[in-house]
Amino acid sequence: MMNDTSDLNRQSTKAKTVEKAQPTGHPPDGEGVSIQRVLLKTALLFLIVNLLFALFYPMDTLGKASLYNRLFPGRTRLPYGDNPDKAYNLSLFNLEAMFASHEIASGKKPADEFRVILIGDSSTWGYLLHSNDTLSSQLNNLQARHPDGRRIRFYNLGYPVMSLAKDLLILSRALRYEPDLIVWLVTLESFPSDKQLFSPLLQNNPEAMAELIEQYKLNLRMDNLEDHREVWERSLFKARRPLADLLRLQFYGPLWAATGIDQEIPATYTPRQEDLEPDEGFHDLKPPHLAAGDLALDVLAAGVSMSAPTPVVIINEPIFISQGVNSDIRYNFYYPRWAYDDYRRILAAHANQNQWRYYDFWDRISNAEFTNTAVHLSPQGSRDLAGLVLSAVLGTVQTTRKP
Repeated sequence: MMNDTSDLNRQSTKAKTVEKAQPTGHPPDGEGVSIQRVLLKTALLFLIVNLLFALFYPMDTLGKASLYNRLFPGRTRLPYGDNPDKAYNLSLFNLEAMFASHEIASGKKPADEFRVILIGDSSTWGYLLHSNDTLSSQLNNLQARHPDGRRIRFYNLGYPVMSLAKDLLILSRALRYEPDLIVWLVTLESFPSDKQLFSPLLQNNPEAMAELIEQYKLNLRMDNLEDHREVWERSLFKARRPLADLLRLQFYGPLWAATGIDQEIPATYTPRQEDLEPDEGFHDLKPPHLAAGDLALDVLAAGVSMSAPTPVVIINEPIFISQGVNSDIRYNFYYPRWAYDDYRRILAAHANQNQWRYYDFWDRISNAEFTNTAVHLSPQGSRDLAGLVLSAVLGTVQTTRKP
């Protein structure tokens, strides 16, 4: 009897042990609550980090942290590119990072340097040109000297997209680097009101552009700029792409230094258009006459005022002049004759009235030296333009030289 009782007790104990060992499908008491707490803390931490990032928004500070001009040389033109893997370059819109990567930020301005900065569109930047064929490089190859003995050094701060407002924004940052003279290359396509604020560079720097609009009372609508002041727009989550671009720009530094390649230049391209459409329109304007109010002359005036007392030389850059079909109606793809002729007349009169240093080189480069558009030049065309620009610079230097 006792043996039977002992067997029953042992079987009962074993059954309870087996029962305890079986999974129930539910976490132990308190484990579910612990996971929820971890998830909640993670969400709160993510929210706090994003709020702090939005509050301080350190993108400018991060942009200044650059390996260019330290571990590898500064770039000879501002970063811009559509195919980073082949050009070792990319388009980003952090102005601090763009300038920090440029050779102009290499250090203190040398005492023996007369510093000239070039601003303008893709023609000044050097589209379809290797870095050593751009206008600034061709000018530096001439090894010009100031009458006081200083070497005249040119810096390429042109940037693709035709817009005077875009040029003004770049100029506002370039003045930090103590230029002695500014050469501003312009063309009619940079003047229409609808071209001023559409540049991605401006759309990604709305606060900086809005400050310029307000400071100089420019006739530009600020509601055309996206508002990036909301907390979400300034959050770490939204800044993922700009932050990645900052890192990629540094990554391409040694490749740029080793090759000098900062633009993919195709073996062939579609040449500038010779035969044209019989269209007399220019943007939303129609003949017979262009008015001064149709042009963003106030933006140009703001740049001259901003730069004072540093002299500004304004140059109407060369254009391709078609000899093909409908060339009696249009000079090229961009410009009907009536609009471009009025533009030249208006700009010359405005420059004379305001005593600006103005040069018109519109027809001074051979048609054979234009490449894929009516403003982009070949290496030889860039070399020819350099000679004209240097003459304008030396003429300005002589007239503004201190006795």
